[in-house]
Amino acid sequence: MNWYENAIFYELYPRAFADGNGDGYGDFAGIRSRLDYLEWLGVDCIWMTPVYPSPLRDDGYDVSSYYGIDPMYGLMEDFQLTVDEIHRRGMRIIVDLVVNHTSDLHPWFVEARRSKDSPMRDYYVWTNDPEKYSEARIIFIDTEESNWAYDEHSGEYYWHRFYSNQPDLNYDNPQVRAEMMKILDFWLRMGIDGFRVDAVPYLFERDGTNCENLPETHEFIREMRRYVDEHYPGTLLLAEANQWPGDLLPYFGDGDEFQMCFHFPVMPRLYMALAQKDRQSVVDILAKTPPIPAGCQWATFLRNHDELTLEMVTDEDRQFMWDYYAPESRQRLNLGIRRRLAPLMDGDRRRIELMYSLLLTLPGAPVLYYGDEIGMGDNVALDDRNGVRTPMQWNDSANGGFSTAPLENLYNPPVSGPDYGYTHTNVLAQEVTPGSMLHVIRHMVRTRREIPVLARGKLTWLDHLPQHVMCFWRENGGQRVLALHNLTDESITLELPEADGLHDALNEDSSVETEITLPPYGFRWLIEPTEAKSA
Repeated sequence: MNWYENAIFYELYPRAFADGNGDGYGDFAGIRSRLDYLEWLGVDCIWMTPVYPSPLRDDGYDVSSYYGIDPMYGLMEDFQLTVDEIHRRGMRIIVDLVVNHTSDLHPWFVEARRSKDSPMRDYYVWTNDPEKYSEARIIFIDTEESNWAYDEHSGEYYWHRFYSNQPDLNYDNPQVRAEMMKILDFWLRMGIDGFRVDAVPYLFERDGTNCENLPETHEFIREMRRYVDEHYPGTLLLAEANQWPGDLLPYFGDGDEFQMCFHFPVMPRLYMALAQKDRQSVVDILAKTPPIPAGCQWATFLRNHDELTLEMVTDEDRQFMWDYYAPESRQRLNLGIRRRLAPLMDGDRRRIELMYSLLLTLPGAPVLYYGDEIGMGDNVALDDRNGVRTPMQWNDSANGGFSTAPLENLYNPPVSGPDYGYTHTNVLAQEVTPGSMLHVIRHMVRTRREIPVLARGKLTWLDHLPQHVMCFWRENGGQRVLALHNLTDESITLELPEADGLHDALNEDSSVETEITLPPYGFRWLIEPTEAKSA
C-alpha cells in the first residue's frame, strides 16, 4: 500500500497556526515550534495552504510569484528548514499548487495587459465577446456577475473562473504548460512530498461546453504525472475538484493522473445524515462512487478553509442544510456554510466525536482541519471565509498563545467568548485533561493508522438495521472491522450476531457481546482480536 492510502492528513493554514516572531501573523518559525504537537496527534502528512507572494485578496490563492515565499512567513531558507524538520519527525508535507489562475498583479498579467501585442498576452484568455463560453457556470455567485472582466487599458475582456482579480491562465499555450513544469520542479527540488492541485477542472475552455472536465485537462494532468514520476518518483498529486464522483473518476485515469482526489459530495451528506437521523444520503452517494484504480485513494474531510460547500446537493437539500445548520444569512456564503465543525454541532462533543468516527472509518484518507480537533469555534462577524480561519488556540494566555503581538496587530482576532473562546477551548487545557475531546480524537486517529483495512477495505452496509443507525463492515484480505454509529440523541440496543468474538478497537482488551447498546451519538469499532493493536 502506498503511504498516502492510509495516511492522516492535516490542513495547516500558515497565517493562523503559530506566530514565531511576534508580528501577529503565523509563520514558518511558529509552525516549527508546534511540529511536536502534530507528531503527537498522529499526523502523517501536513497540507500547507499557499505561502507564495500574494496581495492576499484570496488568502494566497491569488499568486503574484510562483518562485518565492511571502515575507510574512519568512525566507526561503525558513521554508526549507520547515520541510526538513517535518521530515525529521517522520511526517510528510504537500503544498498548494494554484494552476488555474494567477493574481492580476502577477508580472505575467501586468505585462499581458500592457498591449494586445505583448509577448505575455497569450498567457491568459482574452476576447471581445463577453458572451463567449456562456455555458460555464459562475462559481462565486455572491460577488461575480460574469466570468469575463473588462480590461480598460487593453480594451478586451479576460477570463476568470473565480474572482475578477484572478485571471485564468491559457493552457492552450504550450509556454504556460512549460512554465508549470518549471514550477513543479522548483518546489520538488526543495524536498516536498507532493501538491494539492487547486481548481483542476477549469484549465481549458471550449465553445459549446461548460468548460469543466475537458479532455485537454486530462492530457495536461497526464503530462504532469509523467514529469513527476520520471524526475521525482513517489510524489503525490492530490486533485481539488468539486465534482460528482462519476466526473471525478477520469481524474485518476488508469492510475496515470492524480493518485488522490477529494470526495466533495460525501462531506455534506455526513451532516445531512446526522441532521435527518438517517444514513440514506451517505449510502446513496457511496453507491454512486465508482471503484478507483489500484494505488489511488479518495481524500475525505469534515471541514476545510473554505465554506462547507453545498454545490453537490439538490436545491431542496441545500435549503434544508441552510435552515438546519446556518439559520442566519450571515452564516451562508455562495452555495455553502461558513462555519466550523464545533459550532455546526452546537458544541456537542458527542456529535463532534461521532463525525470524526465516521470520517475515520468510511472509505478514504481523512484530512483534518487545524483546530477542529479541540472544537475551535468560528467568527461569522469576519467577512468571507475569514470566520473559519482564525488563530489556532494553544493555551489561555493572550491571543490564545498564537502570538505575543498586541491584539490589534493580529491578522484576525482569536475567537473569544463563553462558548469557544481560547481561555477555555485550547490545546493545553485538553492535553492535560485525560479523556478530553483532543485525547479521544488522538486515540481514534492513532488507532485508525494501525488498521489498514479502514483505508481501502470493501464497504458493506448492515441494511437490516434501522435507518438511524449507520453500521458497516470494512473488509480486505481477510481483515474485517465492524463500525457502528448511532445518529440519534437516544440510546439504542442492537442484536448483532455478527459481533460475536470481536473486540472493541478503541477500548483495548474489551470483548463484545452480541447485544450492543450504543449511547446517544455513540460509536464502536469492532475488530478481530488478533488485529487489535494499541495506539
